Amino acid sequence: MTQHRLKTMQELGRMSTAQFKEADKYPLCVILDNVRSMHNIGSCFRTCDAFRVEKLCLCGITAVPPHREIEKAALGATLSVDWQHYEDTLQAVAELKAKGYKVYAVEQVENSTPLQDFAIQAGEKTAFVFGNEVEGIRQEVVDACDGALEIPQFGTKHSFNISVTAGIVLWQAFQAYLK
Repeated sequence: MTQHRLKTMQELGRMSTAQFKEADKYPLCVILDNVRSMHNIGSCFRTCDAFRVEKLCLCGITAVPPHREIEKAALGATLSVDWQHYEDTLQAVAELKAKGYKVYAVEQVENSTPLQDFAIQAGEKTAFVFGNEVEGIRQEVVDACDGALEIPQFGTKHSFNISVTAGIVLWQAFQAYLK
């Protein structure tokens, strides 16, 4: 039977916050459209850190650091991940599109692309919009996006928690950089 020993912190080779700030980022951005839960926001910070995304856009009612409830899940990622607050999600979408990003709503909508059929080319600038835990992404934001992605689901519930969704989508997108 194969033994699996936990790696030490030294073996993990983690960057310091200063090293992270200086490191090249992958051309991925995350946009949170009126996310209510500070736990979800903190978890998204942590996931953005893990995948070294360029920027996290916190829009509308989405809370911003510093906040104790965000930090509980972020575990310091609020200091490493570049972020910006926008009064309205449409501002973030327009800004990123003007900078050459393709922006995708992650939502259950007509004519969405199943996530398993989605792949970016390495280096392609890509942003993903994740919506409010109850209402999802606002229709006008979906309309402003270049496309929509949907994660197939097979149980009795029709949605994932936003922090889980962000992790699944970013992992799928990140595959382009592992080749």
